[in-house]
Amino acid sequence: MRILFAPDGFGGTLSPAQAAEAMATGWRRTAPHDVLDLAPLSDGGPGLVAVLAAALPTAELRVVPVEDPLARTVPAAFLLDGATAYVESAQACGLHLLAAGERDPTRTTTYGVGQLVLAALDAGATRIVVGLGGSATNDGGAGLLAALGVARLDVAGERLASGGAALRGLDRLVGTPDPRMAAVDLLLATDVDAPLLGLYGASAVFGPQKGARREDVALLDGALTRWADGLEQHTGRQLRDLPGAGAAGGLGAALYALGGRREPGIALVQRLVDLPGRVARADLVVTGEGAFDATSLTGKVVSGVAGLAAEHAVPCVVLAGQVRVGRREAAAHGIEAEHAVADVVGLEQSLAQPSEGLATLAARVAAQWSPPGRATVEGSGPLPR
Repeated sequence: MRILFAPDGFGGTLSPAQAAEAMATGWRRTAPHDVLDLAPLSDGGPGLVAVLAAALPTAELRVVPVEDPLARTVPAAFLLDGATAYVESAQACGLHLLAAGERDPTRTTTYGVGQLVLAALDAGATRIVVGLGGSATNDGGAGLLAALGVARLDVAGERLASGGAALRGLDRLVGTPDPRMAAVDLLLATDVDAPLLGLYGASAVFGPQKGARREDVALLDGALTRWADGLEQHTGRQLRDLPGAGAAGGLGAALYALGGRREPGIALVQRLVDLPGRVARADLVVTGEGAFDATSLTGKVVSGVAGLAAEHAVPCVVLAGQVRVGRREAAAHGIEAEHAVADVVGLEQSLAQPSEGLATLAARVAAQWSPPGRATVEGSGPLPR
């Protein structure tokens, strides 16, 4: 059989590439005869640059110092492929950059993402793709715009502090973005289509994942409402209800304000790694992520892979750290079966040794799909027993 492994990362414990390799390692233990094709994926969130760097071998990786969500200096990379730059916002404002006790979307900033965009401009990029996902922020992209030259002021004309909560005091925006942005083709690669505000917006849906308390959610949504009013007045654009405006804590809204357009991140990555062709050649597709839940079926890697597999009539199996989706719901999205690492090795072990736990699960699943024999990994020849 020919098996395609196309997972996302596993919630900060495994990168997409590490997850794909762990799956393949376990599969080989049971079915070493199968031909294995490893296609780690990202939907725009953490891992985007690494995934595309592997798929675009002539592209150049650039590393620059930027501010993290709490304004500390960290190294961040973007990928330059000709005149196109791929920026992973999580490298500057990602949740993984903070310790658990530091998570507070009332004060975290996207300023570092703006610094990455400036670095891409300095490198000569005329097309900039910004991947959105995995952020620790809820500032509506105010930090990004500040880095590009747009200041936010209170009624006294003083600059507002960083963070989502400070936007409650916004009176007006002043300044214009770096003039080079006017000539840039700007693309938002998002993992969600959430609007900026309300019940399905940035604060209510994603704020708690970033450390927002119940009382913070209402505060942040009110602050983003104030921000949307000011941003729309400053730009003359209606932004708050656009799909993906609420991505990465409202960073999508700021990128729309700069004239950006949106494409689902998984669609972009699938095209760049030639996933349709690789699915068409497979007998089975294996995908996965840390937690397979309801959000997995709304524009993220798992749903994108499952949909593509269904188009080609190839069965698709999900391996996840934990499974919170019912069998019928998964089947309705073209998923043949779903399996949890936690159910096989226990939750504690799955977190302590994620690679080995995922490999153990993959070995068991392989027994259901493939008879024993010898394996090859595409392009590498036979593997030793």
